[in-house]
Amino acid sequence: MAKATIPRRPDRPNPQAAVIWLTGLSGSGKSTLAARVAEELRRRGDDVEILDGDAVRDVFPTGFSRQERNEHIRRMGFVAGLLNRHGIWVICSFISPYRESREFARRQATRFLEIYLATPMAECERRDPKGLYARARRGEIRQFTGVDDPYEPPENPELVLDTSRMTPDEAAARIVALALEEGDKTL
Repeated sequence: MAKATIPRRPDRPNPQAAVIWLTGLSGSGKSTLAARVAEELRRRGDDVEILDGDAVRDVFPTGFSRQERNEHIRRMGFVAGLLNRHGIWVICSFISPYRESREFARRQATRFLEIYLATPMAECERRDPKGLYARARRGEIRQFTGVDDPYEPPENPELVLDTSRMTPDEAAARIVALALEEGDKTL
């Protein structure tokens, strides 16, 4: 990926930093892309944090009702916004199935880029390393997004990617290019 040269003052937070919110079904590639985007931003010398759905739930367990999911995403949006205001890139990889909580997260950030991974359900199920879709279809898991709980696609995301049609490196490059291009406009 090409490196942008952004003049920075060491005593000032990075004004280009944004919250990059990756949303999509389980298996759409959110965690994979979060790691690759973070790696590229760190290579540029930027401060980056990843808030990943599975990792966060290990520390802060929560339920899966609509109310519990909304509260969880609101909390993570608040945390992401705090970090972002200090010039840190925050890459969030959450299913975040409901528009209302994603909109709350957007309002918390200085810069917010919603990236919708519009990967088809069949591909997400094919990729599923934990067998969660199969368990949900057998009724062993309830309130599983896309099976018996809705996913509300973003209405106006900054970027839509179908990760079944590109490699993870290609998808990450598109995200980084958007983040840096949009960031240049705010400097």
